[in-house]
Amino acid sequence: MNTAVPKVDLRSLDITEEKRTRLRELFPEVFTEGDKIDFDRLKLTLGESVDVGKERYGMNWSGKADCFKTIQQPSVATLIPVRDESVNFDTTDNVFIEGDNLEVLKLLQKSYFGKVKMIYIDPPYNTGNDFIYPDNYAESLETYLRYTGQVDAEGRRFSTNTEADGRFHSKWLNMMYPRLFLARNLLREDGVLFVTIDDQELDNLRKIGNDVFGEENFVTCVAWQKKVSPANDAKWFSSDHDYVVVFAKSKAVWRPNRLERNERQTGYYKNPDNDPRGPWNSATYTCNKTKEERPNLYYPITNPNTHEEIWPKETAVWKYSKDVSDTHLREKKIFWGTDGESSKPRLKVYLNEVDNVVPRTVWSYDEVGHTQEATQELQEILPDSGFDTPKPLRLIRRMLSLATRGTSSDIVLDFFAGSGSTGHAVFEANADDKGNRKFILVQLPEPVEASPYKNIADICKERLRRAIAKLDSHPQQQSFGDSDPKTLGFRTFRLSSSNFRMWNPDVARDAMPLVNQLEMHVDHVVHGRTQDDILFELLLKSGFPLSTSIEPLNVAGKRVFSVAEGALLICIDKGVTHELIVAMADMKPERVVCLDEGFAGNDQLKTNAVQTMKVKNVTSFRTV
Repeated sequence: MNTAVPKVDLRSLDITEEKRTRLRELFPEVFTEGDKIDFDRLKLTLGESVDVGKERYGMNWSGKADCFKTIQQPSVATLIPVRDESVNFDTTDNVFIEGDNLEVLKLLQKSYFGKVKMIYIDPPYNTGNDFIYPDNYAESLETYLRYTGQVDAEGRRFSTNTEADGRFHSKWLNMMYPRLFLARNLLREDGVLFVTIDDQELDNLRKIGNDVFGEENFVTCVAWQKKVSPANDAKWFSSDHDYVVVFAKSKAVWRPNRLERNERQTGYYKNPDNDPRGPWNSATYTCNKTKEERPNLYYPITNPNTHEEIWPKETAVWKYSKDVSDTHLREKKIFWGTDGESSKPRLKVYLNEVDNVVPRTVWSYDEVGHTQEATQELQEILPDSGFDTPKPLRLIRRMLSLATRGTSSDIVLDFFAGSGSTGHAVFEANADDKGNRKFILVQLPEPVEASPYKNIADICKERLRRAIAKLDSHPQQQSFGDSDPKTLGFRTFRLSSSNFRMWNPDVARDAMPLVNQLEMHVDHVVHGRTQDDILFELLLKSGFPLSTSIEPLNVAGKRVFSVAEGALLICIDKGVTHELIVAMADMKPERVVCLDEGFAGNDQLKTNAVQTMKVKNVTSFRTV
């Protein structure tokens, strides 16, 4: 009996098929013969009348249909580990990826689907200056490989968008839409997205955000005061603020953390009467209800100092019932003015009893920093980098405070990483509260003019290295650095083509004859790729995060990698033996992956391996 061994799927998650599967589970009755969806029947199932041909509200632009084609096209790329450009590669949970973020977001779908707590991005503002994006979305990997010189540089290249372009806004939307769509998939149900943007594309960002997340999941639009001084050369108004647009994965689930009181807010609490309960502030004792609306709250309170009966206004009665007011009087929590004779009582609110502060929708530069501060921060840690649009660390720290907690292991994603401000902010936040937040940063290796660094990705990596060195060497941070090395470091990966040659039945015969394709797949591992490269591709495409623990083992004389404490076993060695198969099965993993060529064409051994794994209750045995 020749039992076929399933192959590892080297494509990224098929978004379309995933959604069809979910739809089929919920509404099997709307699928017709040939596995087609009857959309009219789906509408009827959902209680909607079918009315064809009517106009409807929505946003459209040139290229939107192609965006969906882009989203639905799985990636066959991989992420190659680059150990010599990393810090603490084997111990850290942080990840930096150099590559086109569209392709990378596809690759992250299997491993990080529904796992990211917070996404912050600072995308191109589309101000009339160039921004880079792939010419041909359908071939974004090939475009990227040519752009970065990994293949012949002739042909496609990354193009730019300028204000003179007739499809100026459409190109920005075509760049942003699929990225937001894929990013949403990665968010947890209690996850949140922050996007910094200016006036130029704010309206469009809100609209595509509504389209991707649902209008009901729009949270707010924060005004961030980005400048200290006005621009006196402005033609109309000095542009002193940008925006932070906030969307929740599910607004019904997500709630922002309250903010700690700052020095100014704490300063409102004094203790002029030496109250033993500590500093206090006073709050009004009346509410906005009338005597007719709340008759039980219309009663007199006697000032204990003057013995005068104080009545509230009939249009603004007391805030508390008489029983509560009597308690306040007894506990001396009512403030009667500095002389004790006021006719307008106020409630003492003690600093040690108040909650943290609810976040507001205006962020001033003295609270969260400004652009000049951001430039100075980058200049101090990385002089003359050539990067001119960083965001202040305090701005990103504010978002981290609202969306994450140091006590958790929240994942923070930034796929327009720029100079690495997000990673730097995560390092600092963890240092302050002994937290365990993790980051994933993605940055295109876009060239930088007049810089000692080759590209923006190199700037980002170097900033992270220097931020780590600064925190690690600071005396106050020494215990932090020693207590959890996972928080200081990052694993570097570089986007590249798969380690495995893909069978392509559509290739032109004159370009590569069929016999050549067959010969190529006898040894289908790309020349020059290492075991490390192959290992991380199998890890990623088996649905494990890039930070997963990996332990090399010697099993029956072969090197076997134990992933996630034995949940997955990967053998990349050639010369697979029956003893090796039995030994791996005895380790009781959930899954086992071997190279197909490891069996050297021995179909009987492969068939026996399938049966051995079944007997030992190994859920999945695959080859690649």
